[in-house]
Amino acid sequence: MAIFRQYIIPLLVVLTFLFALVAVSARIFLPSDMAAPAPITSEQLSVISY
Repeated sequence: MAIFRQYIIPLLVVLTFLFALVAVSARIFLPSDMAAPAPITSEQLSVISY
């Protein structure tokens, strides 16, 4: 159980942090029109409301 607490859990925490860092940093390399939030039109809202 000590191995799990000393090695496995910290490794999972570090891997989760690195995954989140890569996911957030990937927006830097997107074209500027893809980095912006998607536009919402009234047609899309009417489809969602059903």
